[in-house]
Amino acid sequence: MTALQSMPKKCMAGLLVLTLGLQSTWAQPSSAPSLGPASSSDLSPALERRLGEAIMVQGRRDPEYIKDPDISQYLNAMGRRLAVHAPGGAPEIEVFGVRDPVINAFAMPGGYIGMHTGLIVSSGAEAELAGVLAHEIAHVTQRHIARGLTQQQQSGHLALATLAAAILAGLTPGGGQAAMGIAAFGQAAAIAQQLGFSRDAEQEADRTGFEMLRKAGYDPNGMAVMFGRLMQSSSLNEGRGGGVYVSTHPLSISRMTDMQNRIRQLPVASYQASDEFWFIRAKARVSQSIDPRALVQATEQMQEELRVSLKAGAATGGSAARQAAAWYGLSLAAVARKDFKTAASTLEQAQALSANSPYLDLQRIELDLARKQVAQALAAAQAAQKRWPERRAFALKVAECLQLLVRDKEAIAYLQEQIKRWPKLEPEFYKMLGNSHDRLKEPVAARQAMASYYEQLGALSASVAQLQQARTLSQDFYLQSQLDVQIRALTAKIAEDRRLLERFKS
Repeated sequence: MTALQSMPKKCMAGLLVLTLGLQSTWAQPSSAPSLGPASSSDLSPALERRLGEAIMVQGRRDPEYIKDPDISQYLNAMGRRLAVHAPGGAPEIEVFGVRDPVINAFAMPGGYIGMHTGLIVSSGAEAELAGVLAHEIAHVTQRHIARGLTQQQQSGHLALATLAAAILAGLTPGGGQAAMGIAAFGQAAAIAQQLGFSRDAEQEADRTGFEMLRKAGYDPNGMAVMFGRLMQSSSLNEGRGGGVYVSTHPLSISRMTDMQNRIRQLPVASYQASDEFWFIRAKARVSQSIDPRALVQATEQMQEELRVSLKAGAATGGSAARQAAAWYGLSLAAVARKDFKTAASTLEQAQALSANSPYLDLQRIELDLARKQVAQALAAAQAAQKRWPERRAFALKVAECLQLLVRDKEAIAYLQEQIKRWPKLEPEFYKMLGNSHDRLKEPVAARQAMASYYEQLGALSASVAQLQQARTLSQDFYLQSQLDVQIRALTAKIAEDRRLLERFKS
């Protein structure tokens, strides 16, 4: 196993200590007398964002980073719905999934927020998941991470200097792997310190997150219920490596009491929850089951949920959607086992309960592709995209089918349309575009597309390298001039990043 492939256990652990906390070496000391604004001269929002981008360059290459467009779109939609109610205006955030059964979530520098599949699966309702996300967004809006980083620099600790040095190494051509040192050094420093966010910072995140949750239309009781569930999980798993979220965000009785008191003061209200949550939860459960034994366990859990739901009675209060999602999860698990007959029959059970679901339409397409019925999958994907025009998953499937059918010219035209529509939301479009150009023996266009792909990921040095190759291969003076402009702009940004980071090295 290469260092990159082992990143889930080593680097992701390091990312967590650089994140959910920054609770370790970067955290706000518990003795901090106030929660005033972070010094923008020490750590501007732009620099904090760049720190997060640099970590994400590595994180997006991690096998445990979830690229699934459904999960990404759902989590980011939830994040935007909450963040719009943040004090001072909506912050720039990006929420991503991590394939890991451990119950955890973490906020990174610059507004990047990771949600473990274990947290999604353990949530008993959408409002519970939203409550944790609201808390993490609050750490971003209140600049707890920036304050922790700034205070660490002032106190002379080494973790920030180590992080800055690793990112600087990653900014050099061919130096992308150097940023792998971020996790190892960050983890070592974190183990030595283990400071944790202060009680005041956690309570501030509770209260800010609570208000975002309520104003966004989620049941605010979801936050209290989920935190109670996390406390119980921590207690049950004490000494066995469980309860990670609680160990990095200590949940006290006083914090729980404060939340419960706030809930009691609210007027009686009705709250709506999305049926989509249950489908995302089922997908997350199967996604984290990466070995046969885990897949069997996930299947048994979904079968048990079905039995309990059916025993409970009539399909009311969202139970029909929950049952459909369980059948959907069983279909996903069957495809993973290459048991396509069971996958088809369980999908039919789900469709009988929920005839109007993008998740079930997508699963039909996946099943067609698994059976090598590509033309049928293409027709289904094109129909589904008309039915669900806002779902990027269907656009990706249309492009995938066109490429599998060796219709690359059509794929290029189609992908260019999708890029115009979603220029910064789906880097995979650029990668697919590059692949089609490459198969059509169009190396300059292929490298331009890949340069855009790497730029979207934040890997600026890799983007410059692709543009330089494109310039060398081109004989067109005007195109070479355009490429020169792009190269200069990206090179200037790398130089600016380097200048901003240099002062944190020592």
